[in-house]
Amino acid sequence: MKSKFPNIRPNLAGDFPQIHPTALIDPSAQIIGNVIVEKNVFIAPLAVIRSDDRGPNGRVAPITICEDVNVQDGVIIHSHGGELVIIGARTTVAHGVVIHGPCIIAEDCFLALRSIVYASTIEKSVWVGICALVKNAKIDAFSYIPPNTVVSARSDVMNLGFVNEKEQQYMKEVLEANARLREDYMKSRCS
Repeated sequence: MKSKFPNIRPNLAGDFPQIHPTALIDPSAQIIGNVIVEKNVFIAPLAVIRSDDRGPNGRVAPITICEDVNVQDGVIIHSHGGELVIIGARTTVAHGVVIHGPCIIAEDCFLALRSIVYASTIEKSVWVGICALVKNAKIDAFSYIPPNTVVSARSDVMNLGFVNEKEQQYMKEVLEANARLREDYMKSRCS
């Protein structure tokens, strides 16, 4: 299958991205291979979502971007061969974030500017602060990871605080702003 968009293309295994028609993908973003983009997703300029690394069985596991996710400018999402990446519904992936799988990020999370998530599981409604690193960890729901924090052991997780009302409100406002932006861009493409 060939795309009319050069930035949306298959990987070398022949897996072609599956993109819901309500998703908005900026023409400068790169969507490659076994990538599933669900409804109302916004993928901003210069994001790279690349699922092309084959696992031991020769197959490429999908990267799934669930509904209403907001992937901002310069984000990179990739994975080790044959390993899944799932970004849960209504999650914000802010400017310059790197996600390298295997990773499962549950719904309603907020990954702040330049944070890195590597081979980790993040439960729902987690805030990952600016420039924080989450590596080989499982983060409990509603955890707050402060800026510049490294979380790579269970003891690190045990010392985390919880997301407060102010952060929850900010997460909601960012999602709403980017949903409006996606809708405005969709309208401008149709006119």
